[in-house]
Amino acid sequence: MAKYAKIPEATVRRLSNYLKCLIDLESRSEKVASSALIANLCNVNAPQVRKDFAYFGEFGIRGMGYNVKELKRHIKEILGINREWRIAVVGIGNMGSALLVYKDFLKQNYKIVAAFDIVPEKVIGHISERVGKPVEILHIDRLKEVIKARNVEIGIITTPPGAAQTVADLLIDANVKGILNFSPAPVKTPDHVKLRNLFFTSALDNLVYYMTN
Repeated sequence: MAKYAKIPEATVRRLSNYLKCLIDLESRSEKVASSALIANLCNVNAPQVRKDFAYFGEFGIRGMGYNVKELKRHIKEILGINREWRIAVVGIGNMGSALLVYKDFLKQNYKIVAAFDIVPEKVIGHISERVGKPVEILHIDRLKEVIKARNVEIGIITTPPGAAQTVADLLIDANVKGILNFSPAPVKTPDHVKLRNLFFTSALDNLVYYMTN
């Protein structure tokens, strides 16, 4: 766990990248990795790697580097993905459908166990067939009941913007612990429900800014 009360958000984002690099190294049967190697793979510098890890303890051996398997385990524990997280997706349009068939979720212990939409049952059946039925798609009227029954902790919103806050409120009422909002409209949650609003256009705005300045 962290040695400090507040960890920079950028450090947490980099931890996820470090984990992906370590998984790649392990797949190549690499046993030990230096901070320089990790930095090169993750497009940062070695002092930054060491600083990020230092927030959580001393994981390496001076002059030798980091044990890849052990460091991967530590980062999973820090990120909280050393156990399964059960997810519900609300809004099964193009993005929601893509999330249902995204296989890398399982590699990181994320399991989609429920999916909801507001369209009539007949249309829901067609959606299920289109995405290969990775999980049963239910009417949103059953959201609270199913989330409780299936121990869902995270809700992902992929609805049109006008429905986003209503869906967020339904998820909050169903006692989810965190919400990831992909809708173009920002939503609000109480302090006890962790929230991330992710807007693709904002990321593009940021990219274009650096391309033009």
